[in-house]
Parts: sequence; C-alpha cells; structure tokens
Amino acid sequence: MSQLTDNVEKHTDQYVAAFNAGDFETVDRFYTEEAVIIWEPGKPLTGEARRQYQREFLKNRPRMTAVPREKYVTGDTALLIVDWTIDTVDADGKPERLQGIGVDVLRLGEDEVWRYAIDDPYGQH
Repeated sequence: MSQLTDNVEKHTDQYVAAFNAGDFETVDRFYTEEAVIIWEPGKPLTGEARRQYQREFLKNRPRMTAVPREKYVTGDTALLIVDWTIDTVDADGKPERLQGIGVDVLRLGEDEVWRYAIDDPYGQH
C-alpha cells in the first residue's frame, strides 16, 4: 500500500501507486478535508461529491503515469505542474487515454504530510 509522505518530491509517485492499486481509501487520504478537484472545467467537486467521483472512476482500474514538470514550495504550500496520462475505459468499455498537464496545490498538514488542496488535472491548457 502506498503511504502519505512528508517529502514533496515523493508525493506524486506515492499518489500514483495508490491510484494504480485502485485503493480509494488511500487515495482519499491524499486530499485535505476541503480539497477541490476539477475534472471538468468550471465544475469543481468537493466533499462527498469529490469522493464519489473518485470512487466511481477507480472502479474501472485506470492506470496512471505522472511526471512532475515543476515544483515550487513556500512554507506549508507547494505548487506542482505535472504531466500525466491515464489509460482507462470509456462508458462503453472501450479503451480510452486521458492526458493533461495538471496544476496541483498541496498543503503540509499539522501531521507533516503533504495533501492536495486543489487538484486540477487539466489546469494548464
């Protein structure tokens, strides 16, 4: 099982491991309680809506690759620009490849663990 990390350099790899394992419970722990995810422009999801979307998405056992392009850290906040690809299936069960350049804002919690505060997979167009 993937573990949360206090090392921002390892955050993306740890997240991808949990995602690729289809481990919703661990994936969910990579987010702050009030985190926002934006899988469709202009349609941010938070709280239970975010969780439900991710839970359903992981049921298809998608496979992700992600490579951080840029990292900026100041205090307890980090900005990551990430190239990512997800191989999954569409609503008809046909193979589908999603890809983008994500813009992620991480926050370092009181427990010294980095978590997503904002996860915008298509943030950089």
